[in-house]
Amino acid sequence: MPPAPLDAHRHIGELPAFPFYGGPPIQADVTAKATVRDFLQTLDDEGTERTLVLPNYGVPVPDAAFDLNPLALEAAQRDDRVSCGLWVSPKASDAERNTAALALVGEQGVKALKTSFLLGGSPTDPDCAEEIDRIFTTAAEHDLVVHVHTSPGAASDVDQVGTLVERYGDDTKIHLVHLGGGMSGHMKLIGGRLFDWIEAGKKVYTDTSWTIGFAPAWLVQEIERRGVGHDRILFATDAPWGDFAGEHARLAAAAGDGELADLFFRRNFEALYGT
Repeated sequence: MPPAPLDAHRHIGELPAFPFYGGPPIQADVTAKATVRDFLQTLDDEGTERTLVLPNYGVPVPDAAFDLNPLALEAAQRDDRVSCGLWVSPKASDAERNTAALALVGEQGVKALKTSFLLGGSPTDPDCAEEIDRIFTTAAEHDLVVHVHTSPGAASDVDQVGTLVERYGDDTKIHLVHLGGGMSGHMKLIGGRLFDWIEAGKKVYTDTSWTIGFAPAWLVQEIERRGVGHDRILFATDAPWGDFAGEHARLAAAAGDGELADLFFRRNFEALYGT
């Protein structure tokens, strides 16, 4: 059996209903936890020993995610098992919101900044350049990890997000959430780029949430073949958008019950976020 897990990214807070894709207003985050008490109870139920919690996000309403920063911070400061990341935006229109969020980076329990291009902007959009630079340089100055969502196509594609690794990865620890987020992303990262960046000295990490079934097994094979990357892979549920049982089973099947499992489920988390 793999060791008891440390979860490198999950979310807290409920999002408002929103009419996605031209349909009626929906709330798809059905297992979201709206309170710290319910969030901590979930950790107990799963047997998750430690976690990094981030504000829930996903609706194109800027304040929806920013307003959850205090809740994530409360969770981190209430229980020693929890560290947190703060939501920040790459968009110039969110500059004032970012200022308020970044004012919290010195608070106890803050270990990361989370950003995404799902709600607008692009790594290569000049309009985003100033806020992106502020996010990544602030993280480097405070020894924080920047979490960046990845998924195939558009601004979250590895082709786009990879420019941030090239630009900031020497000085800032960057966690590419979801291992590319789908078939093309997996192929780009596992097929070479992740390992090339590691060998070039980039401070790049990833997790296996949202991965297609073949990807964790192939990832382990490439780690063994290339001899690097064992210290860069983390277990993550991405709850409520992922589920503990499925994410845990998939990575456990690939990692086995030896040293790699100990690294993926525990030691890499401890090295990145502290014991």
